[in-house]
Amino acid sequence: MKLGSRIFCCNLLLLSLCLYYPVSQYIGTLRTRYLEGVEDPLVDQANILAEYAGREMAAGNFSSQQWHNWFDKVYHRKLRAKIYSLTKTRVDLRVYITDAKGKLLFDSSRKDALGSDYVLWRNVQRTLLGEYGARTTRMDRLDETSSVLHVSAPIHEKQNIIGVLTVAKPTGNIWYFLRQAKLQIIGTALFTLAVAALFSFLLARWLAGPIRKLTRYAQDIANGRHPPRPKLGNSDIGIMGNAFYHMQDALEGKHYVEQYIQNLTHEMKSPLSAIRGAAELLTEPMPPEQQKRFLANIREESLRMQQVIDRMLELSSLENRKEPLQTETVAIQSLLNNLIESAQPILEQKQLRLIAPPRREDTVQADLFLLNRALNNLLTNAMDFSPTGGTIEIRLETFPGSITFVFLDQGPGIPDFAGERIFEKFYSLERPETGKKSTGLGLSFVRQVARLHNGQVILKNRLQGGTCAQLSLPIAIF
Repeated sequence: MKLGSRIFCCNLLLLSLCLYYPVSQYIGTLRTRYLEGVEDPLVDQANILAEYAGREMAAGNFSSQQWHNWFDKVYHRKLRAKIYSLTKTRVDLRVYITDAKGKLLFDSSRKDALGSDYVLWRNVQRTLLGEYGARTTRMDRLDETSSVLHVSAPIHEKQNIIGVLTVAKPTGNIWYFLRQAKLQIIGTALFTLAVAALFSFLLARWLAGPIRKLTRYAQDIANGRHPPRPKLGNSDIGIMGNAFYHMQDALEGKHYVEQYIQNLTHEMKSPLSAIRGAAELLTEPMPPEQQKRFLANIREESLRMQQVIDRMLELSSLENRKEPLQTETVAIQSLLNNLIESAQPILEQKQLRLIAPPRREDTVQADLFLLNRALNNLLTNAMDFSPTGGTIEIRLETFPGSITFVFLDQGPGIPDFAGERIFEKFYSLERPETGKKSTGLGLSFVRQVARLHNGQVILKNRLQGGTCAQLSLPIAIF
């Protein structure tokens, strides 16, 4: 699992646990809170009615029939009370009265139960003992919504308890409100969790973002590309990234120096051997013509060594370049005009015919100096391998988002054994007319320029003979 996913999952799990405990605790005590809210007004009602019943009993005019008539009218009242989402259509309050021995004197819901013994009912029994009497009883043992809350109040005559008045309230409506409250609480909790999950996801992406950048950078480096170094900030990840960059520089520098020395040593052996041999022979007597030939050989090999060193320095600075290219908008037609003009002396010397592309108004975002050198190397290769009196053609092929410089020559083409090594440093083929090799660094330079511009270079044989060199770069058209 990726680091960002781990951060997100752990954070979401922690938030879920922290949210689950208070929500579950609150929902668990919600029924008790609702019952407390109902019981409080029932206490008031019971005491008010008990005071009223006590006055009738003390005056000797208490009449159960009169109370039944009163409650019959109450129960037949037409109600349509909108209590939030609940519509109440009838009075469901029950009232019953017992004497000091617990015998039933009045029950608003049972006219035929007069004289029944209610003394064993907890609320009646405790009230007769002078304590607070209340109980909750299910009408159906299997249905918790059938509970009825009974609250009793003593009926006094002077200081004596002469009876008990009880008000009973079904809790069905409480369960309705309770379900609505639970749904609302759970909905709010889920919404809160969803918002927290969103912020956790954004936090995970923010924390893992620099790691993803560093990973992509390492993958690009492993695949041979040279991407710009990502900015990682000043966090611990940024410090780790800088340490990674320093390690990369150290490893690349060490490897590059080793390879550089090996390649340079290998390439210097031949001209140094030739110079040393010629110098040793010059110490012996010889005809002036032969002496001039050996001196010319020394100058030629010295020039070759100088070219190798200059090209190696140029290529090494390009390969070890860390800062991004300073690109500019380059007019392609002007670039080609300068390229062809600089090649005129060699074209005339070898009597080569150059076919230039039609005039174009395209532009490309590039480093002008590097692009000019790369195109010059490709054109020089085409001229070196073209036969005297041959034809070289330059084409421009435009594709969506890129443009390709194409150089076509009529030379011998690329041998099969050289196809895989043509871009290697110091690998060069003999020129057809002179039999000599170049430094073998030109195509390596072109490939490096293409990589720095996020482009590519391809060399392949033409079906009709000769070589096709293609340099593709991103384009900007105005």
